[in-house]
Amino acid sequence: MDAVHAPHHSAEDFRRRAAMETHEAGSDYGDHRFNPDLRDLIVRPGLRRAAVLVPVVDRRPEATMLLTRRTERMRSHPGQVAFPGGTVDPGDTSFEAAALRETAEEIGLGTEDVEVVGRMPDYVAGSGYRIAPVLGIVRPDYLATVNEDEVDDVFEVPLAFLMNPANHQRGSRIWQERERFYYTMPFGGHQIWGVTAGIIRTLYERLYA
Repeated sequence: MDAVHAPHHSAEDFRRRAAMETHEAGSDYGDHRFNPDLRDLIVRPGLRRAAVLVPVVDRRPEATMLLTRRTERMRSHPGQVAFPGGTVDPGDTSFEAAALRETAEEIGLGTEDVEVVGRMPDYVAGSGYRIAPVLGIVRPDYLATVNEDEVDDVFEVPLAFLMNPANHQRGSRIWQERERFYYTMPFGGHQIWGVTAGIIRTLYERLYA
């Protein structure tokens, strides 16, 4: 079956959509899109560079998205649901290389497990990072090896669930004495929210809306 006629929410359909994506530098995505009054606090000089892998698992007939839950021992964002990824190191040759290195370190997936199929525009996080989301397809027979110093759990969520805007709820909390808004996507006892949900929402807007 050719990619154009691949089933909706399949890995092949995702590959086709990702191939049409561009990540032009001027694109304006990040936590400030939901909080325009906080823009100057979020989009600022000196943001640290990071990269994450947005891993879509080639399940049949419909794909899933692979997510992690950070250990409670982490200094930043303990216990939160996250994409595998982290800060770009000086030795990384590209954002794609950084995302794959971090994925291997956190959950043991190597280049033989992941096919990079594209990239989305940078996502600016209120925590002080400019994140490059790298799109990848993961082979269904992958074997995760969890780094227990960083990750407590690895789980999958149907891509169809995450790409359905009815499942994108709006939440808020007080941050620096202001109300801050974000997306939340509860699934199977997991609370997907914050930057992770923001990147998922961006994926929906860019590829599926």
